[in-house]
Amino acid sequence: MFTKCSLLDDGTGRVRNSLKRDSILREAEASLERLGVDAIDLYQIHWPIPEEDIEEGWTAMAELKEQGLARHIGVSNFDATQLRRISPIAPVETIQPLYSLIDREAETEVLPFAERDGIGVIVYSPMGSGLLTGAITRERIAAMPDNDWRKTDSRFTEPQLSRHLALADRLRSVADRHGTSPGAVAVAWTLRNPAVTGAITGFRRPDQVDGIVAAAGLELTEQDLAEIEG
Repeated sequence: MFTKCSLLDDGTGRVRNSLKRDSILREAEASLERLGVDAIDLYQIHWPIPEEDIEEGWTAMAELKEQGLARHIGVSNFDATQLRRISPIAPVETIQPLYSLIDREAETEVLPFAERDGIGVIVYSPMGSGLLTGAITRERIAAMPDNDWRKTDSRFTEPQLSRHLALADRLRSVADRHGTSPGAVAVAWTLRNPAVTGAITGFRRPDQVDGIVAAAGLELTEQDLAEIEG
C-alpha cells in the first residue's frame, strides 16, 4: 500500500503544496488513520513544491521511516538535481516520474540517475493519459465538455495530436501481432527500460483490467520496437 503527501485542500476547493515538517507528519498520521494501518508501505512526496523546502520535507520523510510509520520513502516528479540535493539526508528508495512513448523526458537524466543509484522507478501515465490505448479519436476529443483539461492540453491538440494518433495506430498493429491491446503494448514499452521497476495504470471499469495486465508478461521484439518508433 502506498500513498503520497504534500498536497493539501485549503478549504476552498483548491489545492496548495506544503513540504513543512509539521504538515507532512500530520498528513501521515491522517493517512494512517484513514487507511486503518500501523505503517504505510511506501510514502512519497507528490511534488517538489515549494522547491526551497524539499530538504525540510525529505527530512520529515526520513523521520517517519525512523519511527516505523513508513516502511519505505520516495518522491514523485523530482528531477535529477533535486534528487542529488536530498540524497545526503536519507536514501531515496523510489522515484515516480511521468514516462511514456509521448513523454520521454525522464530518459535524459532521471532514469539513468535512478538506475545508477539503485532507486526503484514507478512510472505514471504509461498510456499517455489514454492517447496510447487506441480509444481516443478526434471525434471523442471534440465531444468532450469544454472544461475537460484534454481540450486544451498540447498532447491532445494539433500538431501533436496527429503524431500521437499515428503512434496509437502503430501500437495497435503490434498489439494485433501479440493478441493483446495497444495499451498493454504501451505499458510494456515502458517496462522494457532497465531502470523501470513498475508502471501505474488506471482503470475506470473492471473489464479494462484484462486488456492491460498482459503488459506484465509481454516481451517486445526488435521488430516491435522498430515499428513502434516508426
